[in-house]
Amino acid sequence: MSQSQSPTHTFALIDAADLTGLNTLGLPARAQRLARPTTLDALSQVLAERDPAEPLFVIGEGSNVVICSDLPGLTLSLAIDGMARVKQDNTHVWVAAGAGVHWDDLVAWTVEQGWQGLENLSLIPGTVGAAPFQNIGAYGVELSQLLEQVTVMDVATAQVKHFAGNECEFAYRDSRFKSRDRGRYIITGIELRLNKMPQCNVGYGPLKARFGHLSQADILPAAVREHVIAVRQSKLPAPDVLANAGSFFKNPVVTKERGDALKSRFADLVAYTQPDGVKLAAGWLIEQAGWKGKRLGPVGMHSEQALVLVNHGNATSADVIALAEAVCADVQEKFGVALEQEPVLLP
Repeated sequence: MSQSQSPTHTFALIDAADLTGLNTLGLPARAQRLARPTTLDALSQVLAERDPAEPLFVIGEGSNVVICSDLPGLTLSLAIDGMARVKQDNTHVWVAAGAGVHWDDLVAWTVEQGWQGLENLSLIPGTVGAAPFQNIGAYGVELSQLLEQVTVMDVATAQVKHFAGNECEFAYRDSRFKSRDRGRYIITGIELRLNKMPQCNVGYGPLKARFGHLSQADILPAAVREHVIAVRQSKLPAPDVLANAGSFFKNPVVTKERGDALKSRFADLVAYTQPDGVKLAAGWLIEQAGWKGKRLGPVGMHSEQALVLVNHGNATSADVIALAEAVCADVQEKFGVALEQEPVLLP
């Protein structure tokens, strides 16, 4: 392995870089070249020195990827730091954060300031830059509801651009950056609009059970964050303890008619009415199909949360893909519902 340091910007190019610690599934892989730029100028120089024909990958902390083999070309793991209040008025505060910030550090900081909005998204692994790519969400809140703008760098021109939230084409676990513009832009930062006065969303599952009897004024972001963390820790394994990529499958959305038909067959079906149909709980489907806590070789579905695929040790991407395919096949056979995985396959 060799490493070269730019004389003018803060980044290093590392040859044959080990990526095992840069993907939370702990899959063995190497990057032909790895760069971790800490500034926009450094990122611009990395792109300027790159051959346009060279493959390019952006992995953040690797919490939502399945690395299937060594990555050719250039891999970027942005280390652009910083969190700041940009502006405020009587009711709202605008907050900016760099793409390299650990997501939960941003949540913790905003909650400590007393600002409301991100508490439901506590303890989601990954970086700020990955959050809009995936349109992360949990407990009835999605990032798209809070996002004011996304700052990106155009890969081809190194030009910095800003997309307003309504220009990002957000959908359930999706955005323009993940779909039609995938590979065109690198997300370098975000700006959020948060509330100064608590308006916590506690209508979802365990939050409703804990806070439903309280008035809105009595529900504080810090209390919601604390409960979300407790619930997540009771069900979801920490990647540094048991390697995983979080929720491995999306909650499938079916038509109302299809949802009603399933409800007539499975009385305890976990489902939520949506504007475009009915969202089914993928974890419930997987558990009912017999996969909760079940292993296939070195991988398995977690014993506390069937939605989470875990690496018990020394797994390969082939092991992960085989398990995912087996789970999908059994859910399809039992319920007639197709599951779609969340993590992105690389390369």
